[in-house]
Amino acid sequence: MDIYIVEDDVSVISILEDIIEDNDLGTVCGSSGETPADVDEILSKNPDIILVDFLMPEKDGVALVRELKERGCKAKCIMISQVSAKELIGKAYDAGMDFFISKPINIIEVKSVIRNVTRQIMNERTLSNIRKMFVAEMSEEQKEKRPENGYAKKVLYILNRLGMSGEKGGDDILRICQYLHSNSRSISQVSIGQLCDILSDAPKNMEQRIRRAIAVGMSNLAHLGIEDFMNETFTAYSSTLFPFEEIRSEMDHIRGKRKYGGKVSIKKFIDSLMLAVDRELQ
Repeated sequence: MDIYIVEDDVSVISILEDIIEDNDLGTVCGSSGETPADVDEILSKNPDIILVDFLMPEKDGVALVRELKERGCKAKCIMISQVSAKELIGKAYDAGMDFFISKPINIIEVKSVIRNVTRQIMNERTLSNIRKMFVAEMSEEQKEKRPENGYAKKVLYILNRLGMSGEKGGDDILRICQYLHSNSRSISQVSIGQLCDILSDAPKNMEQRIRRAIAVGMSNLAHLGIEDFMNETFTAYSSTLFPFEEIRSEMDHIRGKRKYGGKVSIKKFIDSLMLAVDRELQ
C-alpha cells in the first residue's frame, strides 16, 4: 500500500514512517512536512491510504479530506487527532474520514488501524472484480459449455450470481445437482462421499474442489452484503443458500472482527441450492 502522510510536525512524520516501514505496513510515497498540504501533489501520488493530522494551522484535516474527496480521491483517509469531541469526529466522518488514530502515537494502534484499512481496501478490490465478473459477457467457451436443459441452466444461473461458475468446484456442484435431479433423489438420501465416488475417479479431490467453490461463493456474498446490505443477490441468497449466521460470521471476518469466517457445509449448500432452483422453476 502507498501511504501519504499529512502532518505539520516532522517528528510525528518520522515516527509514522518508522512504524510503517519497520512493520511492512506499506510504502510512504510522500509527506507534507512543515509546509501546507498540496492537494495536487497528493492526487499525483495516487496513494492508497492518507494519514491526516486533524489540527493544522492553515487548513485543518477535515477541510483537506473534503477537498480531496470532491476532486475524486479514492484513498482511505485516517485522521490523526487528540480531539475526542463527538461533534468534531462526526464532521470528520461526514467529510470522508474512514478511521482515527489517537495522539500521542501508539505503535500498536497504528499497526492495527493500517492493517484493518489495508484489509478493507483488498476486500473492496475483490468486490470490484466480482462485479466485473457478474457484468462481463459470457465467453464463447462458456457459451459452448452452457447446459441445454432448463434445470441445469437455472443451477448455473445461481452459481453465476454467486461468482462460483468459474470455479472448478462449480462444475462439480452442477454435476451433482443434475445427477440428483435426473434420478429423483434427495441429498439427504446419499452422502457427499458417495456422490463423489459415483461421479469422479478422484472423489476426495472433487469434494475439496466443491468445498473451496462454496467458500468462494460465501465470501463473494458476504462482500456484496458489506458493500450494500440491500443488494438483490445478497437478499436473495444470504439466508437461503447459507445459514445467515455463517454469512454474518464471514462478514465479520472480512471486517477484521473475527479470526475465522463462516463455516461451509457441502450438504446443506447443495440441498438449499436445489430447493432454490425448484422454487425458481415453479
